[in-house]
Amino acid sequence: MAGWFPVGMLAAMPPTPHTTPEPGEARIRDRGDACPGALRLHPAEDGRLARLRLPAGRLTSRQVETLATAAETLGDGRISITSRGNAELRGLTDDCGATLAALLAEADLLPSPTHERVRNIVASPASGLDGLGRADVQLWARDLDAALCAEPRAAALSGRFLFVLDDGRGDVAGLGGDVKLIADGDGTAVLWPGGPQVFRLAAADAVRAALAAALAFLDAADAAGTGAWRPRELAVTHVPDWAGALAAAGIAAEALPVPPAPFSAPPGPGALGDGHLYVLAPLGRLTAAQLRALLPADEVRFTPWRGAVVVGAGPERLRDLEAYGLITRPDAPGAGVTACTGRPGCAKSLADVRADALVALPAALPGPLPVHFSGCERRCGHPHGAWVDVLATGTEGDSYSVDGVPTPRTSLSEAVAAARGPATPTHPATPTR
Repeated sequence: MAGWFPVGMLAAMPPTPHTTPEPGEARIRDRGDACPGALRLHPAEDGRLARLRLPAGRLTSRQVETLATAAETLGDGRISITSRGNAELRGLTDDCGATLAALLAEADLLPSPTHERVRNIVASPASGLDGLGRADVQLWARDLDAALCAEPRAAALSGRFLFVLDDGRGDVAGLGGDVKLIADGDGTAVLWPGGPQVFRLAAADAVRAALAAALAFLDAADAAGTGAWRPRELAVTHVPDWAGALAAAGIAAEALPVPPAPFSAPPGPGALGDGHLYVLAPLGRLTAAQLRALLPADEVRFTPWRGAVVVGAGPERLRDLEAYGLITRPDAPGAGVTACTGRPGCAKSLADVRADALVALPAALPGPLPVHFSGCERRCGHPHGAWVDVLATGTEGDSYSVDGVPTPRTSLSEAVAAARGPATPTHPATPTR
């Protein structure tokens, strides 16, 4: 059998921290998952919030136009890209739910009302476009979405349960998924469900294996009775029988030792492959006009790094997209910088972190680490792995900490630049074949 990943593509990366109180102890959930969706709108300080699941971040041209229209006519005119490549609409009115649902359904953005919150699928955004990777996992994402929607029991998954599909380049494998599929060589795939168990199986069985693993988690969660939302919240006494679930589904699988998590840097903004572009949304949000500026396109793919792959667009369009305020160069000040909603949209925020981030950016040149501005200790939407933590601490919005160091608001630029490190360009990892 082929090795797990191509030589030169692996780098040590710390695992996503568990949220259980102590290793091996269960986290007790005494309420249902209130994660917002397209039909379950969440109240916020700036109006209602809708979160639209976009498996693999994929949007057709018609769906791009629908999102822009919904933002303009029902919300605040902007579209937020989440750390899972999903979309959020904010500033929605209290009575817009039926109108929004009709718009989304007409554009095929709501294929299953019962499953709309569980369609959390992240996939390597450039898969099938740039010649890298070992399989086109965008195709896996489409099949997995259909399989989830067709399985009635899958509707019981939490809105936070995440499937991650990596094509072998290592760009999304470290993003904290609950069930991971990683393309390997010779027509095989690696299934990494929650916990220290890994299985190699035929790539043709990859989607069925991911669904079987998710259902095995539901069985274990029901038996535990703790209301777990994700596998890592289960006690060691209720680890799902992953191998048994695969065997019951008729999937031949080989148990493997757990290697270090694969990791490679995401692509920097600019030309991507042959005839495709990658741009970043400033602080993770697009205006309706910026979203429409991505068209014409064969397809648009939102990414977990709050950007958009524009499929079927040549480099000659970069200048126009930059004129719309999109980030098209890896050396642009806003590259790799994100922020939570902050004031006034979030009642828990201590500061207008988005405004403060914009002031700090011109002097904080890009560096090797992403930067995230948070209005409170929840740090909503922060990146995975290593990142510069800019946290509002003062109730008057005038003080922060930068990686734990108290910092006046007036010194944010210098502190962020120092914490981020020297500027380095970002390039997609190239596998050794």
